[in-house]
Amino acid sequence: MEKPVDIEALNQQIYLESEFVDRLKEEAAKVIIGQHHMIERLLLGLLAKGHVLLEGLPGLAKTLAIKTLSKCIDADFSRIQFTPDLLPADIVGTLIYNPNKSEFTVRKGPIFANFVLADEINRAPAKVQSALLEAMQERQVTIGNDTFNLEEPFLVLATQNPIEQEGTYPLPEAQTDRFMLKVQITYPNKEEERKIIRLIMSGDKLPKVNPVVKPQDIIKARNLVRRVYMDEKIETYITDIVFATRFPKEYGMPELEPLLSFGGSPRASINLAMASKAYAFLQRRGYVIPEDIREICHDILRHRIGLTYEAEAENITQEDVINKILDTVEVP
Repeated sequence: MEKPVDIEALNQQIYLESEFVDRLKEEAAKVIIGQHHMIERLLLGLLAKGHVLLEGLPGLAKTLAIKTLSKCIDADFSRIQFTPDLLPADIVGTLIYNPNKSEFTVRKGPIFANFVLADEINRAPAKVQSALLEAMQERQVTIGNDTFNLEEPFLVLATQNPIEQEGTYPLPEAQTDRFMLKVQITYPNKEEERKIIRLIMSGDKLPKVNPVVKPQDIIKARNLVRRVYMDEKIETYITDIVFATRFPKEYGMPELEPLLSFGGSPRASINLAMASKAYAFLQRRGYVIPEDIREICHDILRHRIGLTYEAEAENITQEDVINKILDTVEVP
């Protein structure tokens, strides 16, 4: 028989232990103007041990955001600019022959960092994408006969540009499923853009960002995130949402059936549960509520739902489908 959870004590503990989240956001705000949604989703991926795929136009601070976050957390950062001539060894590393010692030595690639920015992931061929995704999934890399574990915390932030399709290799659906979140980045508002101009014009360098959190604090926070309380009714709500993407007719949405070619995989349910716990932690709360699920649902599901040609002909997007499901599925 399971020991009952003392929600009040857990709530108090998480409220105290999650204090560093505000410090992190404050420090990042020195350099990143606006883009609160993106910063929050990066923290979500970090705490829920999931990788993030960012889709947005150039110049929206995607690179700057992860670089700033890595400085705030006193962690290693590396950037890989994906190009069509990139090879898997350029990411994971390779064996280099040392003529003095007459032996091969391992030269580790840029994947060996806490924060890895895979810039324009859809510019590299499938073999390179697979090498990165394998490292993301297994959290280890094999070079020659040696296997190396990747240091925690380990977060891959991949970006892709939605407007350029020429000379790109779009990520297959099965591979995008490896990303916990697909976040769409939008333009800043007028006031934020004015602040950005002012910040850049005020000097040659951006304000200095100081480390306010250690990597060990993130690992400790991840263990706490797993302990966030989730009621059975919330679990049922998650499975209902995901099953509605597969069998919409059973949930009173027969009109969605001809629009969907496939629904969310079990990874969708797992990630929705993990990310909702992490989101509750970011709100400094020890239990999950239905609003947490609704808040992160689009980022978890938008890359896991396949649309038919009929849906595309009618200009129906994944966002429309998710909105319909959230409006229809009963909230506990």
